Amino acid sequence: MREANPVLHWQDLTSHELAALAGDDSVAVLPLAAIEQHGAHLPLSTDLDIGLGLLAAATERLDGARTVLILPPLAIGSSLEHRDFAGTLSLMPEAAIGVIEALGEAVARAGIRRLVLFNSHGGNKAVIDLAALKLRAAHAMLVVKANYFRFAPPADTLPAAELRHGLHGGALETSMMLYLAPEKVRREHLVDAVSEGLNQELAGSTLGPEGDAGYAWMAQDLHPSGGTGNATLADADTGRRLVEHFATRLAQVIDEAGRFDLETLRRI
Repeated sequence: MREANPVLHWQDLTSHELAALAGDDSVAVLPLAAIEQHGAHLPLSTDLDIGLGLLAAATERLDGARTVLILPPLAIGSSLEHRDFAGTLSLMPEAAIGVIEALGEAVARAGIRRLVLFNSHGGNKAVIDLAALKLRAAHAMLVVKANYFRFAPPADTLPAAELRHGLHGGALETSMMLYLAPEKVRREHLVDAVSEGLNQELAGSTLGPEGDAGYAWMAQDLHPSGGTGNATLADADTGRRLVEHFATRLAQVIDEAGRFDLETLRRI
């Protein structure tokens, strides 16, 4: 079944081959990431490495019932909160929305109405929400917003406080990098970068950088290093468990996008 309904990379096809896939139940997947600082221990490519690693693992878990088209990754995202650190590359939010919208329109022009926006960078959430709605309104297409960091984590992997506050370069991202790209991790620089959000929580505040009433923040507001979380808790086996768990959920999302009833996307 997988031979008849493979996972294909958009750029590897000819225009005629791609046109032949129009009108079926093909699902396009656009990986969205960032090139930005992740403290002293992780490379600028961290979000991209994790996103592509999760997507590769997810493709091995698909049910094979339909063609999945992987678009070239949008490596540079909206990283305004990290702009003050050397190496960060960022699109302004308005530009990021425009790029995602343009790529989605190209998918629609190819006759494909199912698009999964798979995001591995927290700063992209707001622009993805707006771009997805604009694409739905303009093209009556299914646009799924899949942010891996919003997937429920596997039980008993990392402390709850670390999962809440280790937002950037903490144990979660560092563990996955130790599994996916261990040669890129500067182990001598692993530290516990205690987030200002955790300090506020311990002081009894219900207002923090994230949550039901969060405030806008720049990375240095949470920790001078630009990272937050206890990277010393990270290890490759935890990374493996996280990757396998998140990849399984991503595969489920892609499969369900392929089965989604497009008739429910009504035109007035």
